[in-house]
Amino acid sequence: MKTVRIADVTLKEGTKASGATLSFKEKIEIAKLLDRICVDVIEMPAIENEAADSLLLKSVASLLKNSTLSVDAGTSRESAHKAWQAVMGAKRKRLYVSLPTSTVQMEYLCKCKPAKMLTIIEDMVSYCKSLCEDVEFCAQDATRSEREFLSKAVSTAVKAGATTVTLCDTAGQQLPDEYKTFISELYEDVPELKDVSLGVNCSSELGMAGACAVAAVASGAAEIKTTVTRTQLPTLENCVHLVRTRGESIGIESNVNVTELSRTVKQIKTLVKTRRTETTPFDAPVASDADNDIKLDVNSAISEVGEAVKTLGYTLSEDDLAKVFEAFQNTAKKKQVGAKELEAIVASEALQVPPTFKLVSYVVNSGNIISPTANIVVEKQGKNFTGLSTGDGPIDAALLALEQIVGHHYELDDFQIQSVTEGREAMGEALIKLRADGRLFSGRGISTDIIGATIRAYLNALNKIVYGEN
Repeated sequence: MKTVRIADVTLKEGTKASGATLSFKEKIEIAKLLDRICVDVIEMPAIENEAADSLLLKSVASLLKNSTLSVDAGTSRESAHKAWQAVMGAKRKRLYVSLPTSTVQMEYLCKCKPAKMLTIIEDMVSYCKSLCEDVEFCAQDATRSEREFLSKAVSTAVKAGATTVTLCDTAGQQLPDEYKTFISELYEDVPELKDVSLGVNCSSELGMAGACAVAAVASGAAEIKTTVTRTQLPTLENCVHLVRTRGESIGIESNVNVTELSRTVKQIKTLVKTRRTETTPFDAPVASDADNDIKLDVNSAISEVGEAVKTLGYTLSEDDLAKVFEAFQNTAKKKQVGAKELEAIVASEALQVPPTFKLVSYVVNSGNIISPTANIVVEKQGKNFTGLSTGDGPIDAALLALEQIVGHHYELDDFQIQSVTEGREAMGEALIKLRADGRLFSGRGISTDIIGATIRAYLNALNKIVYGEN
């Protein structure tokens, strides 16, 4: 299986496009979240404010454990040196040189002719290579460049030491088949391109960024630019989902932790959304606004409830919808029903099945000086099965132990915890949504121990999946 690297540009471009002004702390938090789910590359913009930007980059560099920190080297040796000074402390680091290769952009943005641009590419890439082992050359507006010049530019970058070459479909006008042909032809024109990693940056002007990225991977690309908050690029969530869903059929996989992906994306969108200005709208909604649009009351008809359930991603039978509607009416007599309340009703009432897996016992150890571990025993058809795992926190360890027992990973679409009673002995409720074969299954668990509630919620959702499969 070929591992496709996922590069995220949220901190480089996404927040500017959304009109958000993130604080120093929020930028650090986003970088930590991306690193936690093992995004391969986190891209950062060129240094503008030397004091503030350098401090940010050095802080991020010291925190990253899994991801490569990639920084724009700018267009001069001075800017490249500043970028290197800021990023050199990272466990994994990269400098990238981003320059236009189309005639229009070369003259409009850089005010230089093709021959001069080749000189700049050679000088910048070779200087960055003298500082950093990992150097990327990004060919801006590559798909509208003259084929002969683009080939020369890519060849020049590779010979100067670039380890990754990224082709940018800035205009976003190509169809997947055209993009596939474009990459195949470039491999023919530049044989040395096969000795380095090829990346793609696909614009979504036609809504086909994800499809073009997959076509590029099928043609040999090994890295995809993604984002969390913009629509011009393939989204991080969609790209990882594409790789996970169809990766086996085309022989690819990714390193991103899909168990934590959905929750992490929501956290990042929330961070950006809190900084959203009233005068500058997002390119698209930062988070799914469907949840906020669901406001049902006692006068809502079963058809309205059914539409709201579909909006949340569930497909229910007529019998299950009837059960959900009955429970909804009981709740609606007391209060307005929003997305969270409706989620809980669906988890409690829809597709209640005989339990294939039953919880026997669990032991979870956690602390600030030990790695969290979970030892869970589950009964299936009269036999006990044990799962033992470590994780990034007690809940992560518990979920990994359950996956070990089941022998299958289901995408964690959402995870919520809340208190349902008050006081020191308060009951905690966990709601888990798992995705299997494109369908959503929710499980609910209640306990005075929130980890126990989480385990029960997972098993509740899992039993629904197994029942449906059988």
